[in-house]
Amino acid sequence: MFLRTLTAAALMLASSAFAQTKWDLPAAYPATNFHTENMTQFAADVDKASGGKLKIQVHANASLFKANEIKRAVQGGQAQLGEILLANFANEAPIYALDGVPFLASSYDEAKLLYDLQRPQLDKQLAGQGMKLLFSVPWPPQGIYTKKPIQSVADMRGIKWRAYSPATAKIAELIGAQPVTIQAAELSQALATGVVDSYMSSGSTGYDSKTYEHIKNWYDTQAWLPKNAVIVNKKAFDALDKPTQDALMKAAAEAEARGWKISMEKNDWYKKALTDKGMTIHRPHAKLKQDLKQVGEIMLADWEKTAGADNVAVVAAYKKAQAAKPAAKN
Repeated sequence: MFLRTLTAAALMLASSAFAQTKWDLPAAYPATNFHTENMTQFAADVDKASGGKLKIQVHANASLFKANEIKRAVQGGQAQLGEILLANFANEAPIYALDGVPFLASSYDEAKLLYDLQRPQLDKQLAGQGMKLLFSVPWPPQGIYTKKPIQSVADMRGIKWRAYSPATAKIAELIGAQPVTIQAAELSQALATGVVDSYMSSGSTGYDSKTYEHIKNWYDTQAWLPKNAVIVNKKAFDALDKPTQDALMKAAAEAEARGWKISMEKNDWYKKALTDKGMTIHRPHAKLKQDLKQVGEIMLADWEKTAGADNVAVVAAYKKAQAAKPAAKN
């Protein structure tokens, strides 16, 4: 009897020592999207690095929570971690809104510089909400999908414009379009039924949603590079042992570096894929670029009025670093 008790206790200790933690990672985009593929690789890397102690299941295409529900689900502990589009939460905090200002950062180098300066404020904001930023990956530069050819903002007045964030809704307001709130998972149906006939996004979204079946024009405005972020509930993170935390953070750093590289590579691939599907990729007319730049200047000025000193300092540091670049080359 005594021996049997000891054996049972030993088995319980062994079971405890190798206890496995399972996490859910809700995502808003299809399993074939490069963000989702990157997260799937991240989950596999965490599994391997933790020796199987932490298992992460990725739930693609808003199958577990809708895009606008994921952040709240992570914050409330319904999901341990999740992927969000930072610009979607512009109404919550100015630092999120910075991700949707057109023409502030319109190349990968500029977007990375802005992100590095933005990161401390993002960490602070998320920590105050009981969460932690694991990694962030940009979408390719944003362009305009439209059924009719356009040469200026005047040509866009009255069009049915997909708004997926406060920033894209504000753009609609400034250009005189009709904003319709549509998330990524609903975009294909909205295009097919004529709910929207134009929107601003990357080549990735156009390809994933088969926009080429309904719209034949994409204007490569390179307006900005919004970022997705994978966030984790702080209590769930703190409940992990130190080696598992380290494994998670190492895999996150690798996912971030890999994601930026893939996004850059995919940018050209998506343009070719859209062309092969019958879409015409346009270089925007000078008047259109000028009009959109003015939209960006208005949005940045509005943002700075309410952003607070710490956030405004991020943009000031970014502009200073940008201005110093040519001098650094001499």
